[in-house]
Amino acid sequence: MTAVSQWLTIDWLLLLLGCWLLIGALGVLALNRLELVARWLFPAGGCCGLVLFLLALAALPAAPEVAVLPVGLPSLPFHLRLDALSAYFLMVIGAASAGISAFAAGYFRQGEGTPPGLLCLEYHVFLASMAGVVLADDAYAFMVMWETMALSSFFLVTANHRIAEVRSAGYLYITMARIGAIAILLCFGVLQANTGDYRFANMRAQELTPFWASAGFLLALFGFGAKAGVLPLHVWLPEAHPAAPSPVSALMSGVMLNTAIYGLLRVSFDLLPMQQWWWGGLLLAVGLATSLYGVVFAASQTDMKRLLAYSSIENMGLLFVGLGLTLIFAAFDMAPTAALALTATLYHVASHACFKSLLFLGTGSVLHATSERNLGHLGGLIRTMPWVAWLMLLGVLASAGLPPLGGFVSEWLLLQSFLFTPDLPLPLLTMLIPVVAALIALVAALAGYTMVKFFGVIFLGQPREEKLAHAHEAGWWERAGMLWLALGCLALGLLPMQFIQLIDPVTQQLVQAGLGERNAANGWLLAPVSMDQASYGPVIFLLGILGSFVLAFLLVRLLYHGRIRRAPPWACGFPWGNARMQDTAEGFGQPIRQIFEPFFRMQRELPTPFDKQPRYSIKLEDHFWHWLYLPLADLAAYLARLIGLMQQGRIAVYLLYSFLTLTATLLVVM
Repeated sequence: MTAVSQWLTIDWLLLLLGCWLLIGALGVLALNRLELVARWLFPAGGCCGLVLFLLALAALPAAPEVAVLPVGLPSLPFHLRLDALSAYFLMVIGAASAGISAFAAGYFRQGEGTPPGLLCLEYHVFLASMAGVVLADDAYAFMVMWETMALSSFFLVTANHRIAEVRSAGYLYITMARIGAIAILLCFGVLQANTGDYRFANMRAQELTPFWASAGFLLALFGFGAKAGVLPLHVWLPEAHPAAPSPVSALMSGVMLNTAIYGLLRVSFDLLPMQQWWWGGLLLAVGLATSLYGVVFAASQTDMKRLLAYSSIENMGLLFVGLGLTLIFAAFDMAPTAALALTATLYHVASHACFKSLLFLGTGSVLHATSERNLGHLGGLIRTMPWVAWLMLLGVLASAGLPPLGGFVSEWLLLQSFLFTPDLPLPLLTMLIPVVAALIALVAALAGYTMVKFFGVIFLGQPREEKLAHAHEAGWWERAGMLWLALGCLALGLLPMQFIQLIDPVTQQLVQAGLGERNAANGWLLAPVSMDQASYGPVIFLLGILGSFVLAFLLVRLLYHGRIRRAPPWACGFPWGNARMQDTAEGFGQPIRQIFEPFFRMQRELPTPFDKQPRYSIKLEDHFWHWLYLPLADLAAYLARLIGLMQQGRIAVYLLYSFLTLTATLLVVM
């Protein structure tokens, strides 16, 4: 570690990472006593996350700090760096992990397939490795942390490994992670430019040609895109997230996916010596396709966790769109507008971490209370689980991009950045990008549609199963974790000017411009460019909503004397309605399936007039499985069978293989 007279922030951060690892080790030493692990160790991990959040918050405006650890290879120890970019992502990791760990203290009391002590170790190694990824300042340290993150999350995904579907999802996830890691490693090989020095400081000093810079960017896009789940590398995400325990799903979706955004930002704006406009155009195309594909599939799902997994794909697509706009503006030296697009992207990183983690935790509470993930078997849970319902309502509103919550601010800023594309000097972009903006608006509308279906089918209406009447409320630890994340959604929505001030050091570092000073003079009104063009006052909006509610309440009390007439919900006043008459998850998704039918590979089973009992089923499949992944799997199996012919089981044949290999090697060398 760097020898200094007083401890630096990076030293305290390393101490926190060590505390996470120590907590994991104590979990193993606890001899799998579930109460001890849940009551003490997971809350302690949450406290470490809270301290990490505060330390990173303090480090955002500070000068960069570096450290060298006496571990690693003999000639390549671990180099670490804490700058504004890494501090921002550490802040997000710390804030989200604090709430998720508090929830896990109550959730894992129920037990999982993996022994609780081992689960505690894997969980806290996962947290420490994610923080290590954003602190790494050389390729070796980065890849060690990246692979540790992938392996620990693989073991968490397969916690219920006795179930075949869970094992299959875990293998798919780790396979995609390996493929992405190879691309990232090759990217670092390009960026070091044959110098043999894999420190990020050396990569920043290289003057790459446009060809090699583009090669490095494309490799980074493939590698980090595989981790983010963008098309066509998305197939692991809707399989792994439902298979994992709910706190792990929350960490993976709300936190781990953001490390891919961090990696792409680090490579594109920090390590590469240039930005080219077509890089941004490619990111725009990939992000738009991913977001539209994800939201259409999310709107058609009947499984709670698969719906949220596809929603994560949609949000990763929006982040890639924001990165694409930032690259385009930066390539044309439009620093202020690049700062606006980058601010929108970073804002959505924090907002998505809060609301998606909250929604996954809520589904975990519903799953424990009802043992159901199928939306068709749920309904009316707002009566028996009011805490979970109202907290999840905040997450749903934020995910739908409605004011005055954080999801609206980030999407509004993103759409504001599209308004400046007519200033681009390339006519092709000025013609195409407004179309992209219109499609992004469509994605936002479909996301709202999906969230109405998600919340309405689970919590509103009448219970669709008799056992739902016995569903129990979440425990206090679970409520505390969800409340922390719900407050994050609310704070991001009501305090956008203050949060943009926090983002400013990051945009100044990456694109040499920011929005902070411009918005500081506007008080409580957010104006990304000027008050004449657009402004938004979240507190004023909230007060308007509350005032309208109070006015409506008073009018009802005065004009109708407060009379209340109770009727079955979702029955439109029909007195004999029951749960079978109310809308279902399949019914909500039917218009989307009809309009976007080419997106799906559908198998329908429809009733006929001659059926003795009604029957209806529909199965949706992803075209990419049949277009890309199944042919690749068949090819791999075929090649494996060919190579298997070499296994004769005779030592003489194996010695012949060795002799031929050595002979060929000598001929090549000579």
